[in-house]
Amino acid sequence: MATSSAPDAGAKLAEKAEVRDYFNSTGFERWKRIYSDSDDVNKVQRNIRLGHQKTVDQVLQWLQEEGDLPGRSFCDAGCGVGSLSLPLAQLGAGSIAASDLSEAMVEEARRRLEASGLAAERVQFSASDLESLQGRYDTVVCLDVFIHYPQAAAEEMVRHLGGLAERRLIVSFAPYTPLLALLKSIGQLFPGPSKTTRAYTLREDGIVAAAAEAGFRPRRRSLNQAPFYFSRLIEFERG
Repeated sequence: MATSSAPDAGAKLAEKAEVRDYFNSTGFERWKRIYSDSDDVNKVQRNIRLGHQKTVDQVLQWLQEEGDLPGRSFCDAGCGVGSLSLPLAQLGAGSIAASDLSEAMVEEARRRLEASGLAAERVQFSASDLESLQGRYDTVVCLDVFIHYPQAAAEEMVRHLGGLAERRLIVSFAPYTPLLALLKSIGQLFPGPSKTTRAYTLREDGIVAAAAEAGFRPRRRSLNQAPFYFSRLIEFERG
């Protein structure tokens, strides 16, 4: 049993290292530009920016509709450059723990927080993979991170993140569709050598089932898309 599982564990560690290295080097510069106001982006990258912003805006809308932001704690798992954490802090969220696998992304998010004029303690940043996250939060959010996880690993992460959430769990992922299956990988939609990491589409029923194992049921969904960007967003509630 241990022998058969070892290659899988080794492959997971190797892929995680590949993603970390990418987002600490060429990937960092690429995605920092995408998640900014820079004009130094191509048409594909601009559409990714628009699609990701739609997802962030939808989450912020849902969180504000829920109300009592100052009385709630949030975990932004895979925070990137702070696209969600910073506006959430501006809205007065009680506490925000934001983490990312990439140290470079975390430092950029911290720099943007300071540049925004918000107090540095408004968001607690850390460099961490999803597996290592601990604590208890009213709401856990993980946006556009599962593209780096194959189905089984993504479901495992949904269960893990659900264990950190007291009331709400919000995740987004690239949904499996026949079109994307024919393309084999979303990564093939992004031309150029800078996109080097694997990209995965996920089956929604598996994500929902994993959330159910953690004690959560879907509350609402949305499908945000722009050319070259497809993201299924689901808000789960405990119960």
